[in-house]
Amino acid sequence: MVVTVRHRLETSGQGDAHDLTPVLTSALVDAGLVEGIATVAVVGSTAAITTLEFEPGVIRDLGEFCERFAPRAGNYAHHLRWGDDNGSSHVRAALFGPSVTIPFTDRSLTLGTWQQVTLVEFDTGPRQREVVIQLMGD
Repeated sequence: MVVTVRHRLETSGQGDAHDLTPVLTSALVDAGLVEGIATVAVVGSTAAITTLEFEPGVIRDLGEFCERFAPRAGNYAHHLRWGDDNGSSHVRAALFGPSVTIPFTDRSLTLGTWQQVTLVEFDTGPRQREVVIQLMGD
């Protein structure tokens, strides 16, 4: 059986992060599936889905790390082509990726105690994001 759930949320721009674990857990409960896999994906090329310990220190550390490897004020060919300011956003999102897949057993996500499924916004301004959750299992 395959169940697809769409979730919309607003972000405030680069560095904003949202814990999607409650949304994913709710979708799993509503689907009534016992075991299988859950895939969570963000639609768009300037945000990412990852797992991390969702707490302010980790979110800050992630932002500082991103600024070192893809600085917002860097010189990006994307800016020249489109007149945009979000070249760093595309690079960051490409490195993190648009989705994660989490197994579930006994109607429960297989996540560690301090592990949450998280959307990270990399675009330079507020965005309305669509997250697609697809559950496959029995």
